[in-house]
Amino acid sequence: MKKTVCILLTAILMACAVFAQDKAEGLWKSIDEKDGKVTAAWKIYQKDSKLFGIILVVPNQADSTLAFDCKPTYPDFPVPGAVNKMTVINTPFIFNLKMKAAGQWEGGNIIDPKDGKLYKCKITFHPADGKKYKNDTLEMRGEIGLGIGRSQFWERATEADVESFRMK
Repeated sequence: MKKTVCILLTAILMACAVFAQDKAEGLWKSIDEKDGKVTAAWKIYQKDSKLFGIILVVPNQADSTLAFDCKPTYPDFPVPGAVNKMTVINTPFIFNLKMKAAGQWEGGNIIDPKDGKLYKCKITFHPADGKKYKNDTLEMRGEIGLGIGRSQFWERATEADVESFRMK
């Protein structure tokens, strides 16, 4: 009887995990930790059980701006074509992260479109708790290896936020 109950509970928990939308998905704004200004609005989404992120808008930058500081190719980049000939907008600069646990993703990469550098990427969702995290926050960690890297903390954005960042 106990064995049946344990199996049933495990199955229910697994089903909940599979069907629950991950909190990392959605709209986010990256923020410069030095001056607190928004550097971009991002859309984080899942495709084929992997996490990706595209830039929707960069404040004071035309949507047609090319990622010319990027390299033409990167290992495992998810779309065909020369990356340095793609626009900064709608290019998946965050790609191929796999879920480690609910709200935790790793094993993929992030490209900094400003300089074209490729980093290993880890993403951790932190829900608003009114203490350390006043708002829902994504911890974006870029690493060059052996745990050496830095984290940025992104805040959840709304459609209105995204539109407010567009060039007028």
